[in-house]
Amino acid sequence: MPKAYVILTEAIKDQAAMAAYGKAAAPAIAGSGARVLAVDPDPQNLEGDWHGDRTVIMEFPSAEAARAWYDSAAYTSARTLRQAAADTNAVIITGLPAPGGK
Repeated sequence: MPKAYVILTEAIKDQAAMAAYGKAAAPAIAGSGARVLAVDPDPQNLEGDWHGDRTVIMEFPSAEAARAWYDSAAYTSARTLRQAAADTNAVIITGLPAPGGK
């Protein structure tokens, strides 16, 4: 089963509220099997328009695991904090299958 990645682009409106979101989201992220791969406050845009002033990339064991984290009770309350503190775009993308189909 291929890994999945959640990519968020955030236009932060309230830094203090985003800090509160980070504290609230940490346990849900830790308990999901995810790895935070990147948090970049200044991504280098190569083409087109890029939304926001911070980009986050998280790796999950599968798309199902990513969706379960996003919809979990543990993350739902934290997500509400983020949505109030930033305008965010978020996607789940599926990676390539592992070599050998594993």
